[in-house]
Amino acid sequence: MEFKLHNGSGGLCCKGCSRQDKKLNTYDWLADIPGNAEECDMVEVQFKNTRKGYYRNSNKIKLEKGDIIAVEATPGHDIGTVTLTGRLVPLQMKKANIKPDAEIKRIYRKAKPVDMEKFDEAKEKEHATMIRSRQIAANLNLNMKIGDVEYQGDGNKAIFYYIADERVDFRQLIKVLAENFRVRIEMKQIGARQEAGRIGGIGPCGRELCCATWMTSFISVSTSAARFQDISLNPQKLAGQCAKLKCCLNYEVDCYVEAQKRLPSREITLETKDGTYYFFKADILSNLISYSTDKVFAANLMTITGRRAFEIINLNKRGIKPDSLQTEDTKIEPKKAVDLVEQESLTRFDREKKQRNGGNGNNESGNNNRKRRKNSNRPNSNEGERNNRNENNKPRNNQEQEQKSKPIQGQNQRQNQRQGEKTNQPKREDSEPRQSSRNERRNGKRHFRNGNDKPNKKEGDKPRNNPEKPNKPNNETKA
Repeated sequence: MEFKLHNGSGGLCCKGCSRQDKKLNTYDWLADIPGNAEECDMVEVQFKNTRKGYYRNSNKIKLEKGDIIAVEATPGHDIGTVTLTGRLVPLQMKKANIKPDAEIKRIYRKAKPVDMEKFDEAKEKEHATMIRSRQIAANLNLNMKIGDVEYQGDGNKAIFYYIADERVDFRQLIKVLAENFRVRIEMKQIGARQEAGRIGGIGPCGRELCCATWMTSFISVSTSAARFQDISLNPQKLAGQCAKLKCCLNYEVDCYVEAQKRLPSREITLETKDGTYYFFKADILSNLISYSTDKVFAANLMTITGRRAFEIINLNKRGIKPDSLQTEDTKIEPKKAVDLVEQESLTRFDREKKQRNGGNGNNESGNNNRKRRKNSNRPNSNEGERNNRNENNKPRNNQEQEQKSKPIQGQNQRQNQRQGEKTNQPKREDSEPRQSSRNERRNGKRHFRNGNDKPNKKEGDKPRNNPEKPNKPNNETKA
């Protein structure tokens, strides 16, 4: 597919940024130059896993990035995908350390449907072959792990990828595998990082592993990279899923080495009138150093810049001791530690709701305020109807307040029952309750509804001293 440019400078090929494999893809930044593919007859071809090959297009076949082709193999032919054409191929060959006098195989043709059928049949046998080969290696007591099997495009050859910590004598294994699978056997040892990239996974950073996405060459990683960056030498944290040091330790080493050149040596002590200060820790990228008055633990920590440290060192060389490490102009306030996990409160959304609802967390109170505003705008003629409506339909918030204002049921339940029975007692028409004067109540006199000073009692009645039960009418007596 080509796109014509408006200025008439040629065509822009979108094949330059296509992706055949996430870690073996090579960006062709010369793809939009006219005649780029015809200038060089070398083609880069990608196969399974991390295997790439360089072949000569001797038949002058018009190839583009992403075409599936059949190439020469020993024996037979193999099926691969074109990943790069044109002027960049010789540069990639130089990067892969391929010598100019090396024998380079040629491209046969673009893959036909018959070739693709054989290729698909060979790929279906790969998993079963890998499981069977692991059983054979275990029976032969070989200290190795077969990680993957790759069949050639025509199915006449199989490549076995294995991992081993020590040197393995697999001559007997090759004989047994050739008898079982009836193919030509090739053993290829890979490293732990290549195995992790083949399997894939998620790193501690939360992203997919670098070796499984974009890394093609694995540079050795040493613990000195952790020392330059002031990382604690904890093997459990420095090791990746492949049980080797993480590849990302090499990403920022150069930046830290350059920044460390702007800081003084850690072995130099600073002399002041207050005392002697020893190096404690350094923030390399911020160019800040913390000094302590004790060599072992933090005591009277003072944080200064690298420039101020060099000034004090020069003064000490001349025999001058400053009053203190920091000056009034260059005092550095310590930054407050920020916890990225707890930087926001878990109830921050509740505070927003309270602000929307006028300071209350309940939406009902906000609705009540809106109703009151609406009711205040109505005419005075409907005031009585509005009061009746508000009494019948009380808001839920008022009901909740009434429930909260009720006394404890266990303590005052008896008083409520007593009051309810008094209100439900029938009133007598013939007699009215007598109101006692204040002086009589003071003297302790009691008056009853029948007008007598004493209640009507029969013989054998016992006085009722239970204050919990309510008083019954006088006309009721016990049998």
